[in-house]
Amino acid sequence: MSQPILRISEEAIQRQMDQIAQRISSDYQGREVVVVGVLKGAFIFMADLIRKLTIPLTIDFVQVASYGTSTVSSGDISMKLPIGTDVAGKHVLLVEDIVDTGITIRYLIDYLKALGAASVAVCALIDKSERRETPVPIDYACLNVSKGFLVGYGLDHAERYRNLSAIYEVADSDPTEPL
Repeated sequence: MSQPILRISEEAIQRQMDQIAQRISSDYQGREVVVVGVLKGAFIFMADLIRKLTIPLTIDFVQVASYGTSTVSSGDISMKLPIGTDVAGKHVLLVEDIVDTGITIRYLIDYLKALGAASVAVCALIDKSERRETPVPIDYACLNVSKGFLVGYGLDHAERYRNLSAIYEVADSDPTEPL
């Protein structure tokens, strides 16, 4: 595997997240929000984000699968862990690590709306809009990245590298080799 390249520093992530948290807190002023994290990738981002929000909130998680050990989405979405919170009539902020094709996030938006959510907004750590196959609204995007396979800060390759505090680009990824 080639040496990983630092794409986004921990400090840059935190600066962008501060701005997004202020916008979310302003947009939802006076309303309670159910923040729903998409496991496993969004858990680090979501944990940092909710500590910066100044609005009343509750949290829950969902888990879906579409990548497996591949670096490309299969396009087939399977629900591994459904939401446990009743979201009927509530405002939902769906937190995702990365939105690229839009297929997974579209599935989740439709899922939450079918459960009766009053509104569903999407907050993504990374928006890779040039890869979009399905149009989806990204209400809050911390970072826009145009290309590369990214790991770190919750992003993984075959369940590895989530623990890195910054975001790296890797080429010729072999999940059995350490970064």
